Amino acid sequence: MPAKPVVPVESPPTPAPAPAAAPKATTAEHQRIAQIHDDASGWRRWGPYVSDRAWATVREDYSENGAAWDYLPHEHARSKTYRWGEDGIAGICDRYQLMVFAPAFWNTKDRMLKERLFGVSGSQGNHGEDVKEYYFHVDNTPSHSYMQLVYKYPQGEYPYEHLVEENRNRGGQGFEYELLDTGLFNEDRYFDIVIEYAKADAEDICIRITAHNRGPDAAPLHILPHLWFRNTWGWKRDPLPEPHLKAGPVGADYISVRADYEPMARPSTIPETYDLGTRMLYATPGGKVLITNNETNGEVVYGPGNFSRKPNVKDAFHRHVCQGEDCLVHDQKGAPASGTKSALHYVFPAIPAKGSVTVKLRLTPQSTFPHPLDDVDRIIELRKKEADEFYNSIHPATATDDVKRVQRQAFAGLLWTKQSYIYDVNRWFDGDNPDLPPARQRLEGRNKHWRHLNSVRVLSMPDKWEYPWFAAWDLAFHTVAFSRIDPAFAKDQLWYMLFEQFQHPNGQIPAYEWEFSDLNPPVHAWAVWRVYNMDRQVTGKPDLNFLERCFHKLLINFAWWINRVDREGNNLFEGGFLGLDNISVFDRSVELPGGAKLDQADATGWMGMYCLNLMRISLELAEKRGADQGEVYEGLAVKFFQHYANIAAAMKRMGTCGYQLYDETDGFFYDVLRYPDGRFHKVAVRSLVGLIPLFAVERLDKEWMSRFPNFSASFQWYRKHRSNFTDGTVHDLGHTYLLTIVDQHQLEGVMKRVWDEKEFLSPYGLRSLSKAHEKDPYRFDDHNIVEYEPAEANCKIKGGNSNWRGPIWMPTNFLLIESFRKLGKAYGDTFKITTPASNNQPISFKEMAKEGAKRLVKIFIRDEKLGGRPVYGPNNGVAAKFQNDPHWKDYIQFFEYFHGDNGAGLGASHQTGWTALVASLIDEWN
Repeated sequence: MPAKPVVPVESPPTPAPAPAAAPKATTAEHQRIAQIHDDASGWRRWGPYVSDRAWATVREDYSENGAAWDYLPHEHARSKTYRWGEDGIAGICDRYQLMVFAPAFWNTKDRMLKERLFGVSGSQGNHGEDVKEYYFHVDNTPSHSYMQLVYKYPQGEYPYEHLVEENRNRGGQGFEYELLDTGLFNEDRYFDIVIEYAKADAEDICIRITAHNRGPDAAPLHILPHLWFRNTWGWKRDPLPEPHLKAGPVGADYISVRADYEPMARPSTIPETYDLGTRMLYATPGGKVLITNNETNGEVVYGPGNFSRKPNVKDAFHRHVCQGEDCLVHDQKGAPASGTKSALHYVFPAIPAKGSVTVKLRLTPQSTFPHPLDDVDRIIELRKKEADEFYNSIHPATATDDVKRVQRQAFAGLLWTKQSYIYDVNRWFDGDNPDLPPARQRLEGRNKHWRHLNSVRVLSMPDKWEYPWFAAWDLAFHTVAFSRIDPAFAKDQLWYMLFEQFQHPNGQIPAYEWEFSDLNPPVHAWAVWRVYNMDRQVTGKPDLNFLERCFHKLLINFAWWINRVDREGNNLFEGGFLGLDNISVFDRSVELPGGAKLDQADATGWMGMYCLNLMRISLELAEKRGADQGEVYEGLAVKFFQHYANIAAAMKRMGTCGYQLYDETDGFFYDVLRYPDGRFHKVAVRSLVGLIPLFAVERLDKEWMSRFPNFSASFQWYRKHRSNFTDGTVHDLGHTYLLTIVDQHQLEGVMKRVWDEKEFLSPYGLRSLSKAHEKDPYRFDDHNIVEYEPAEANCKIKGGNSNWRGPIWMPTNFLLIESFRKLGKAYGDTFKITTPASNNQPISFKEMAKEGAKRLVKIFIRDEKLGGRPVYGPNNGVAAKFQNDPHWKDYIQFFEYFHGDNGAGLGASHQTGWTALVASLIDEWN
């Protein structure tokens, strides 16, 4: 039977019996998850931990000026060996990415092997970097026992230069030029390449690659499954011992490649007990074994006359297959010899129209295997069936087949977007070889204060092509969706950001690779508390050790925020960037002219939320840790309550300045620009900035509070003797205290704008900027203007293609729904608001929460009246391919954000990171 939705525990929880033991595993996948203790052994040792793009990343950028896109472009990716991590199409690797498998293809028309996904860079793109390929994360399980990805490979020549030229010519205006716009998929002249992995056991991986010719004519295709070692040996002055790949035994029904890890120098960051041993890659007969070395082609990358460490280099397969060069590793008899990179070359001269071909493989430690491929199909089908059983136990009982499809593919995208994130910032700055030091200018570049950061973790990425690096606030949202299917992994991810090799000694959590010192909203405490409760519901047991160790690190981070971002000590926060890119009228990351300061409604709202999160965690630890430690945690709860009250009060009266962030006339919170001479200027932009104060919501049931006598006494003392801080921020509702920055009067003002389809409320969620600014743009001066733009913005503040000037964003919508839920729990039906979108009838917060979730889920669900899924836009032009074609319409992309009026997907097309929150919405609100 499908499981009941796991709904987050409201705080404070009602009294409950003692936790039961972890629930009995109900499916084979549950049993595998229960066996997982870490990523280095067992079922998660091998997984989809290979990036979609390693070229043009910060880690691989050794330029003088930090121009990552120019230093290692796509054109050099096939020829330059990566220092920090590999990439590939639907690749898999071991936990430490020592050995990598990924398929490559060639349609005989392209000028290069299709070894990795292509996209345009920020300087080439219409709005920023963007992948220009079609691939879909169809299925995956937490143990990676079964995985499926579909890649759509055109049969004609791939238009690399044309995509760059056309996007660049658009000059940042209008919609981006996509691969479907080129006509390359006309008449279905493409291959649907289905790549499947299934584990016979934790170390034995069956692989099936099936290419379907969807076109009207027979078409050629080369399939080249690659197996190689990441280069860990060639960076120092004296090279280290290398592993070996060579042709293995051949049988009547298989060929093989043998991989010997044993000679390989083990990186110092890998435990001495970690060992891959000998691996065999068995494969369908008919392929040819190709061998080369994972080494840089010096002449191609650095120019004629430059040195290559070995004569046989990384791009040999491309040159051999596409250009006919004799550049492979051979022995004296012409047979393939030993190297560090291999491929099996299958040539299919004419796959029939509507026909298909299949290559089967098996990557296994078993070196003696009489018929290794005999049961590949059986194992794949078994693991696929078990994946069905697992997700059927997850899906809500009332979900339709299409809702289940959306939820399952959201989880699949989340699982596929794990990456072995290898990055030693100190080594990156100093270089490996003292004879070839990096440019001195780099020492004053990005991340110079983060030399302690050293990662060899498997991390959840926002998107392995567009964002192949972790982002702290993205990752916090990922864990909420992960906690429904793999709470242990979710907890690990949150802890890593607080682990001493990530969190700065001063307490800051690293933001993202392009600048770890940037500010991301402080959502980590919220995620820790929510994942703790989700884990408790899934397993039946509270993980107090997880909660406690995260809490202690969060204390340090909180102190950093107070000391760094509230430098004037007035409980108003300057914040800065805060992840919202171009939402402001000017760049909030740079110092303002004339000594002006910006008091930010969103920064202060985030901090009010942070205080309440830490207060609630403190009370949980006080209750669960008992007499020995309870008083200590109660004392901390008091401290965070006082912080909250001071911050909330400051938002209302701005210290002694005589103004507040809330505007009584407009019924909205605005940023305020303060000048040294005492003047101030309200930045009257109605944006998400003014809604974030709604995130700070907590309720304290009076009966439940009696469990904490010290906290309760201090709470009441503060209300009585510091009423100037608590009036309007602590609301006595009779049975419960409601802690909100926004009082009832302000709630009415703000919600009338929020729940108005002429302002924030879209048919597909809440916009990030009021639609009122479409006809009435906000003008700070002649150069700084904010107007509503439902799709991509013309303003390029912070660069890239992120846009908060109108589109719908899943994470902030999710937090608003959380707040509506809590407000609904506190008020019940005693307080409703009359809004334009409720036909001027009173509506409760619970109804708003449910309706908000429904509108977000609707983005992805097929609606025949509208002609398909709103996420793919109006059913005309190229969108019709996604909406109507039987080979496209059930594959779902999870975009970074969505059109403010019609719900169409925008930005990164595989941002299943925080957009996977739709799976949680389905679970909790379906």
